[in-house]
Amino acid sequence: MALSRRVLLGRLAAAGAAGPALTAAAGPAGAASAPDGGRRVRTGFDRLAADGYRLLEGRRVGVVTNPTGVTSGDGRGIRHIVDVMHADERVRLTAVFGPEHGFRGTAQAGDSEGRYDDPATGLPVYDTYDKSGRELAGIFTDSGVDTVVFDIQDVGARFYTYIWTLYDCMVAAVLAGKRFVVLDRPNPVTGRRATGPVLDKAYASFVGREPIAQAHGMTVAELALLFNGEFVPRAAGRPAELETVPMSGWRRGDFHDATGLPWVPPSPNMPTPDTALVYSGTCLFEGTNLSEGRGTTRPFELLGADGIDRRWAAAANALGLPGVHFREAYFAPTFSKFRGRTIGGVQLHVHDRGSFDPVRTGIGLLVTARRVWRGFAWLPGHHIDRLTGSAAVRTMIDAGAGPDEITGAWQERLRDFGELRRRYLRYV
Repeated sequence: MALSRRVLLGRLAAAGAAGPALTAAAGPAGAASAPDGGRRVRTGFDRLAADGYRLLEGRRVGVVTNPTGVTSGDGRGIRHIVDVMHADERVRLTAVFGPEHGFRGTAQAGDSEGRYDDPATGLPVYDTYDKSGRELAGIFTDSGVDTVVFDIQDVGARFYTYIWTLYDCMVAAVLAGKRFVVLDRPNPVTGRRATGPVLDKAYASFVGREPIAQAHGMTVAELALLFNGEFVPRAAGRPAELETVPMSGWRRGDFHDATGLPWVPPSPNMPTPDTALVYSGTCLFEGTNLSEGRGTTRPFELLGADGIDRRWAAAANALGLPGVHFREAYFAPTFSKFRGRTIGGVQLHVHDRGSFDPVRTGIGLLVTARRVWRGFAWLPGHHIDRLTGSAAVRTMIDAGAGPDEITGAWQERLRDFGELRRRYLRYV
């Protein structure tokens, strides 16, 4: 029998109460070495806590976070920052704001936990999912906080909704007269470059509010600086009162496994860093009638549909896309598209992360899927246009264009975004 969200959270809280007690002194300390002896990245929260929370002194604090808002997993374990701050008398934590999937992560895609009191801390939890503007500003006002802190792990893709929760919360903070603090975390697929089409504002939605590249190559703090410099003043009338707490030890070329940080799935269908690596390309299949691998142990790495066979893998391999091979695969999703049915398709195997381009790969897979499978179709409403940021990708594929022609069409706008992006980068 399925448990309700309240019952589930209550049981989690009870389990947590049986563990080691937190003390006010138990905060992250200096950088430790990673398990392999390499560097250990210190997140924005690590640095905030090591500084005695001076940035939050005397403030009524609310935190926008989800299960990824954790300490860095040193010898004292992996704990949620809300639990840590709630137990620390130096912080006046008074509210939590939950995004899509919820603060404790009990909701599936396109859902949230609603308004409730957190059983573990007693703190009021407010639902921010699908809320923006004056509505969200009203939530901040009703909560009684004067400083809103954001700490959520992103995965580097424009259509991953947490960065637009960041944007919406920044706009709402301006409207409500609240201070805004962003605690930085790594981009798990590196911040070396931006790739893919740049959003056309005519196609703005919650999977893309403003014109950034499909794979933006930035951290959340860098995005916050860009949003505040370019977009928030236009939406709210002035910039946010923004402060960012950067990481130490992170380099732009670092993949997640170089950081020494624990991986906490940012959403139910983002189980591993390997998922994040391909996501900014293969999430485009959400706009088609093919399965994007939801309901399998390898979402966004497995793609397929009823009636697809080995010809798709052969056609995709023939493109010679850098850094990736495609294997003929068969799988039966446990939910979402083709639930309970065995379907055919491909599995992506990335063998060279440095040369792999997820967006170009996603385009190549769309082109070849349409060529080899007569059942290929875009979902009604053209959600694919919201994902790619315009109608161009869809119409070019329908017209028979190949990957080179399609990716070439967005290069000028991508170069312009690259120049804008460089002004806000904070790591080398």
